[in-house]
Amino acid sequence: MESARCKAFVAAAECGSFTAAAGKLGYTPSGVSQLVTALEKELGFPLLDRSRRGVTLTREGERFLPEIRGFLGKEDRIYELAAEIRGLVVGSVAIASYPSVATYWLPAVIREFQTEYPEIELRLMEGIRQEMLEWIDQGIADMGFLTYTEPMDYEWIPLAEDRMVAVLPADHPLAGRKSYPLSRCEEEDFIMPALGHDVDVEALLTENRIRPHIKFTTLENPATLAMIQNGLGMSIMNELCTTGWNRKLVKLPLEPEKNLTFGIAVPSVRHASPASRRFLEYAVRMLTRPERRK
Repeated sequence: MESARCKAFVAAAECGSFTAAAGKLGYTPSGVSQLVTALEKELGFPLLDRSRRGVTLTREGERFLPEIRGFLGKEDRIYELAAEIRGLVVGSVAIASYPSVATYWLPAVIREFQTEYPEIELRLMEGIRQEMLEWIDQGIADMGFLTYTEPMDYEWIPLAEDRMVAVLPADHPLAGRKSYPLSRCEEEDFIMPALGHDVDVEALLTENRIRPHIKFTTLENPATLAMIQNGLGMSIMNELCTTGWNRKLVKLPLEPEKNLTFGIAVPSVRHASPASRRFLEYAVRMLTRPERRK
């Protein structure tokens, strides 16, 4: 099975058209089409449905896509290992991360890592928890920077703890208090990030048998914070998300208190590529020092 055919299939599936896949791979659209057709003939069934609007996966294509990604990942690891044996450090690492971690923790790690390993390509993918787990499952991401919840289906490397806080408009009646009673959420206009399914917040509310009055949902926390600034409601999130948002906002520790553990989820450290292992070592070394996370 030729890797060029496999790469063409994966690119077409991800991009939704041969034209977009060609731009990504540096081929012509007809070249990508021919490579995918050759793979389909080799396998004995179609992988993509073609139409004027682009391409979509067939049922067989949906089953084979993760397997093909795994095949290409193993091929990459073979070349990376060979380069490492020759004394070179090359390869690529796809990193899934919460936007807050990608904004406030990872840039310094990436800067120093690239200084030492300039030949390793890093791809940073921001998303909500559900997206990141899907990317790791599908082999699109090599690791994910997220919070710990059970069950955890991957190897887990803890990095640091962060407390959850209530975020209120500056003129909120409880703004002058030292803490925010969690039960008060049932009386507030609550703004829920992650399209209304923030796993950490939902777990906290369920644990305390609280049903908030969800007035708005957002995709990411910056939109939530901007809405709170404008007096549209309040929310709960980890304190890292509020970094740099001090104007017209008040953040209070929760009552009862709640901390989250941030860390790295990896399918297998042992079977990770040499480039991924190097980045893991670097990230753990830097982010387990409190002064390096600031």
